[in-house]
Amino acid sequence: MKVLCVNAGSSSLKFQLYDIPAEISIISGYVEKIGAKDSFYTIKHEGKKNEVKKLIPDHTEAVKIMLEELLNYGVVKDLSEIRAVGHRAVHGGEKYTKSVVITDEVLKDMKEFGKFAPLHLPGNIAGVKAMQKALPDAVQVAVFDTAFHHTIPKVQYMYPVPMEWYKKYGVRKYGFHGTSHKYITETMQKKLGKENINLIICHVGSGASITAVKDGKSYDTTMGLTPLDGLMMGTRSGSIDPSIIKYMIDEAGMSYDAVDDALNKASGLKGVCGFNDNRDVEKAIADGDENARLALDMYVDRIDRYIAEYYLELGGDVDAIVFTAGVLENGAETRESIIDGLAPLGIKINKEVNDAIASFKEITSGIITAEDSTVPVYVEPTNEEVMIVRDAYKLAKQ
Repeated sequence: MKVLCVNAGSSSLKFQLYDIPAEISIISGYVEKIGAKDSFYTIKHEGKKNEVKKLIPDHTEAVKIMLEELLNYGVVKDLSEIRAVGHRAVHGGEKYTKSVVITDEVLKDMKEFGKFAPLHLPGNIAGVKAMQKALPDAVQVAVFDTAFHHTIPKVQYMYPVPMEWYKKYGVRKYGFHGTSHKYITETMQKKLGKENINLIICHVGSGASITAVKDGKSYDTTMGLTPLDGLMMGTRSGSIDPSIIKYMIDEAGMSYDAVDDALNKASGLKGVCGFNDNRDVEKAIADGDENARLALDMYVDRIDRYIAEYYLELGGDVDAIVFTAGVLENGAETRESIIDGLAPLGIKINKEVNDAIASFKEITSGIITAEDSTVPVYVEPTNEEVMIVRDAYKLAKQ
């Protein structure tokens, strides 16, 4: 069966076609800057990459281009070969604790949950609608980023705010990157041969979150009501004193929307040093940029702080710490800095192994700590797309 994975953002659309159940990726693509004058898309097939600049006004046109390219590259002879489409859905609220076939009710609920992730869900919904129109006979499946975290205990997910806020408005921690955290959990269960596994998973890319996994289930996570909470990220502030928002409105004359936009798009690494990509930050540090050094130190400090917190939450019984996603799959220097900060827990780096691992190198995964380290630290590439197509395949067969 051919199953398509679609991840539609506010101005982008990522896709990947899989042969299932073999889980072989056949072709992938990325449509960027939808609605802008400089929009373009990239196709990767059989080790080759092709970029095309083209005006792409909306998600409907992006989907049209995607399907045309699937036919052009001959990966499908007819679009009817695509039996299922798995959509990354950012927020499922308390209602959706697993992936579901998309119905009118599901789509209505996704629109409602858009208030929790206004930057992401409009694109998600636009992608779903465009795919429903283009492939009316394919089973459309929503795979929720929040679903894996539904096992978090109430003591962890509740905020110390008026109870009415939770009961009436749904104010609580939901968590995100659940598809990635679930993939890493299942991978480590197989790798260590242990079902009731305890992990601290650090998914650190442009967006970042850390999850404590207890007995194979999500127990706590850093992102909260929205993806803005928790770790300092590429452009997001992460957790800050909430009074800063009103302070900037009063002192700087900013609107609430302007402050919110700054916290989501102009803060984190970018806010401190002007660079949101970790590679650019490390280059700037090498060139003597003091703000870049400060930004990375702040970044690493917050990661270490949450790892230590979750180490205590798990009672010191941690089978492994896992580094995954773009920054930690590739950033040897950042990984080393994080592990150096964990020295009080008896965690020690194996510098030679650490330096040899990256997604673009021959070795892409492995244990990067010394043999006498109290907890092993693994680098393990994530694969959210595989998780999405697995769920889409299962539901399509029913």
